[in-house]
Amino acid sequence: MRYFSGFSLLNEEVLLKDYIDSGEYSVVGFSYGAIKAVEYAINCNIRVDTITLISPAFFQSHDEKFKRVQLLHYKKDKDKYIENFLQNVAYPSSIDLSEFSKDGKHEELEELLNYKWDIDMLSKLSSRSNIRVFLGKEDKIIDGDTSAKFWQSFADVYILNNKGHILR
Repeated sequence: MRYFSGFSLLNEEVLLKDYIDSGEYSVVGFSYGAIKAVEYAINCNIRVDTITLISPAFFQSHDEKFKRVQLLHYKKDKDKYIENFLQNVAYPSSIDLSEFSKDGKHEELEELLNYKWDIDMLSKLSSRSNIRVFLGKEDKIIDGDTSAKFWQSFADVYILNNKGHILR
């Protein structure tokens, strides 16, 4: 199994083990890591049977003002931005994510906010691999309903009640 972490996180997959297929031909990505997981799966030369995307970063339905404000707050006070971000990732649980925190780079935040999921690429990928998407109904990071509607054409989508971005 190949795992890709979320923005400003490292080794958080232990928190997501209930949703992870740890098979040899599996690729898993959480949030920002979902972008990296899909890109890896589409470009690698090895067999990928299952792609599991947990709360995939999905901001293409947000306007440019929202994205600029996010980047501005990050530049103004990176530590406060990351602290607030991790609280929103954990919501509605009270799990402390500080032990999984790493320095989130401006370039990574910019990439995840501006990433456009390529429909043709996802169609091609879904024809050769099983894609599963898990979304929390109480997610404070992404719009779960809009994301679910987008992903239903390419994946088996599971919406979990009373769960947030990190599915807790």
